[in-house]
Amino acid sequence: MRKIEGLARAAIQRYRMIEPGDRIAVGVSGGKDSLVLLCALQALSRYYPAPFRLYAVTLDMRFGGEDGDFSAIEALCQRLGVPYTVKRTELASVIFDVRKESNPCSLCARMRRGILHDTAKELGCNKLALGHHRDDAAETFLMNLRSGGTIGCFSPVTYLSRKDLTMIRPLIYCPEAAIAAAAAREKLPVAQSRCPQDPLGNRSKTKDLMAAMQEDCPDLAEKIIAALQKGNISGW
Repeated sequence: MRKIEGLARAAIQRYRMIEPGDRIAVGVSGGKDSLVLLCALQALSRYYPAPFRLYAVTLDMRFGGEDGDFSAIEALCQRLGVPYTVKRTELASVIFDVRKESNPCSLCARMRRGILHDTAKELGCNKLALGHHRDDAAETFLMNLRSGGTIGCFSPVTYLSRKDLTMIRPLIYCPEAAIAAAAAREKLPVAQSRCPQDPLGNRSKTKDLMAAMQEDCPDLAEKIIAALQKGNISGW
C-alpha cells in the first residue's frame, strides 16, 4: 500500500487535489480500485500537510430489485474510522426494465454520477474522489480516439460549477496491476460487479485492445499519460 500512497500523493500534489479543510467523499463501488483509493486516502489523512476528512459513499443499483449486501465494506470503513453511507437507488430497474436501453452504459454512468454528486453534497463534502487509475486514463484516451475521433481523456481535477463540487482522481499515476496486488495483499473485501453489461461494454473491449497493443509496447500506458501531460490535454 505504501507504493500506492506514494503515487497518489504525487498526483495530489502535482494537481493540487487536496486543500486544508476539504471534506472528501470517496465513491466506493466495492471494486478493487475504489477500495484501494479509500485505504490510501485514509492513510494519507494521518500525515498529509493539508488536513482533510473522508466520507465513503456506495450507490446500490439494487439489481433484481434487492438491496445489495455491503456489510464487508461497512466493516472496513468502521476499521478505518471513515463514516459510510449506502445510497439505495432504483437504477437497475430504470435502465434495464423501464428504459430497456440497448446501450445502457452511457445513461447509467450519467445517472450514477448525478446521484453520487448529490449524495456528496448532502454529506457536506466539497470534493468527490474517484478510483480511476493510470490504465483507465490510457483506455479512455483510446476509446475517445476510436469511437469519437477525438483526442482527450477525463481530467485529473474537474470542477462542477452547477454543483459547486470538485472531482479528483488521486490514482491516475497508479498501474492497475499495482492496485490489484495491494487489494490482494491487504485482503480487501473486493466484490464482483453484478452488472450484466460489464463483459460486453466498450470499456471491456478497449481493455482487450490495450492488452494486445502492450504485447509489442509494454509501456504504452505510460507513454499515453506522458503525451497527455506534454500536450496539456484535458487538464493533464
